[in-house]
Amino acid sequence: MRKSYGKILIAGLITAVIISNACSFIRDGRNLEKLRHSVLRLHILANSDSEYDQNLKLMVRDRLLDADIFENAENLEDAENSAREKLPEIIDISERVLRENGCYMPVSAEIEDIYFDERVYGDITMPAGNYRALRINIGRAEGHNWWCVMYPPLCIPAACEVDDNKECEDKFFDENQLDIMYKPQKYQVRFAVWDMIKSIKDN
Repeated sequence: MRKSYGKILIAGLITAVIISNACSFIRDGRNLEKLRHSVLRLHILANSDSEYDQNLKLMVRDRLLDADIFENAENLEDAENSAREKLPEIIDISERVLRENGCYMPVSAEIEDIYFDERVYGDITMPAGNYRALRINIGRAEGHNWWCVMYPPLCIPAACEVDDNKECEDKFFDENQLDIMYKPQKYQVRFAVWDMIKSIKDN
């Protein structure tokens, strides 16, 4: 009788552990999706990988960050609507930078879903996945790209570089999201499994 009771107790404990891990897995997956759907990324593709084209890309980046495109945005929807409304202005600003530097390549811009690999920016890491992004294509757009989180405004110009905005991180992201961004190694395996299951479910 005692042996049977002991087996039942052990089985119950194992079941509790499995359920506890499953709940943790689902919670972390939901936090990941929440993070992915709470940002608008800026994605600028250079014409080529030549030093000249890469420098032009960074000049366009600096001018766009100074333009305060989302200064009145209160949420992601506002930011995306603002970016969409200002696409002609964004293109004009970018082309003006090119012309000022003797370049007359065309520029295009759009809001779209883009898959990003895991990217490190300053002290934070954005997990791989699909994100909404303001995409700027310079010329043939065949060069290396530059990215950051444009909303919430984590990219701030600082002298000749761009830093991540620590104050903004604490304001716009909750504790769970910050943990994901600052401790990515802690979640890599379970996020890979989460995306695999999600992919199978979606198909």
